[in-house]
Amino acid sequence: MLYYLFDFLEKQYQFPGATLFQFLSFRAALAVLLSLLISTIYGRSIINYLQKKQIGETIRDLGLEGQIEKKGTPTMGGVIIILSTLIPVALLARLDNIYILLLIFTTLWMGAIGFLDDYIKIFKKEKEGLQGRFKILGQIFLGAVVGATLYFHPDVTVRQEIPSSVEVTKTASQMFYAEEKSTLTTIPLMKNNEFDYAVLIDWIPGGAQWTWLIFIPIVIFIVAAISNGANLTDGIDGLAAGSSAIMVFTLGIFAWVSGNLIFSDYLNIMYIPNAGEITVFIAAFLGGLIGFLWYNTFPAQVFMGDTGSLTIGAIISVVALMIRKELLLPLLCGIFLIENLSVVLQVGYFKYTKKKTGEGKRIFLMSPLHHHYQKKGYHESKIVARFWIVGILLSVLTIVTLKLR
Repeated sequence: MLYYLFDFLEKQYQFPGATLFQFLSFRAALAVLLSLLISTIYGRSIINYLQKKQIGETIRDLGLEGQIEKKGTPTMGGVIIILSTLIPVALLARLDNIYILLLIFTTLWMGAIGFLDDYIKIFKKEKEGLQGRFKILGQIFLGAVVGATLYFHPDVTVRQEIPSSVEVTKTASQMFYAEEKSTLTTIPLMKNNEFDYAVLIDWIPGGAQWTWLIFIPIVIFIVAAISNGANLTDGIDGLAAGSSAIMVFTLGIFAWVSGNLIFSDYLNIMYIPNAGEITVFIAAFLGGLIGFLWYNTFPAQVFMGDTGSLTIGAIISVVALMIRKELLLPLLCGIFLIENLSVVLQVGYFKYTKKKTGEGKRIFLMSPLHHHYQKKGYHESKIVARFWIVGILLSVLTIVTLKLR
């Protein structure tokens, strides 16, 4: 809203300083500062409200050190992240941008799914919360909406080189480029690092027009996988929020360069028109995560609950899809991936050995992986710090792929 206000003041009255709001960097800086202030200052009030309403975490005794002490700690703290993200976005982002609108929808939709799950756990006293199939259905719906929007919406384009034989009426600097609808994405570490999903179906005569039948299911899978990965990672104080902040910061760099014609040309990466605006959302989201960490680091004064974890994973996956970097997610979100895999391997191996020998065996002392290290006697602060270090390493490697081909 402030963007449009100062745009009006600059055009009508040449208001001093109003042009600052035209700069993406200025609005992104304001967004991160404002979200930090909201999450740290008003976060305390939200925590007090949750305590007053006795919205506390129910702890299952898994035999982990320090676990019982967490009983009654306020949960649903993901509300802090959501509010401190959406308020700066509403004030500072361009709300006519399709990417911003899609990210707002993602935040509200998955926030509602997570909130419902937490509500059932706390007020209905059902430990499992919202049934798994309903969570999956919610993620499928979100993935379908995101996939359909990215595929069909006319404002979702990439800048592509066009054959010199095609007659165009553009300026010389634009002569061989055009903004076009495309299902191109980025393949890391490859010289010609662009891949078109249409290739998967072009063996069928006229198959290109049915690419959405391949593209949308892939989007659904990515959204569900990353969202569930973030949910599994949220098991000890500060792990999910801190790891996510590292990933989000990295995605902010990618969004910045992908949406800037000069930087994308210099780095020889895909230029995505209008994608730079995503940086404002990411800045607000990053500030919200860091502000939430103020209260979530050990010993946690609040937990994010599924309200936060499901939303965080969904936002990360959707941003990656928007900037055509979803194939980098296994590297960037390696923490989420290994947490997911540890559960899959643990359950799969247990069932396999029980079927074969009659007695189920385990690979890890407990899954997800962070609980394995807790069982080995590591303090959760040390586990979180080391996971953050691994996350930073993965993020650096992800950024390096910009030029390493």
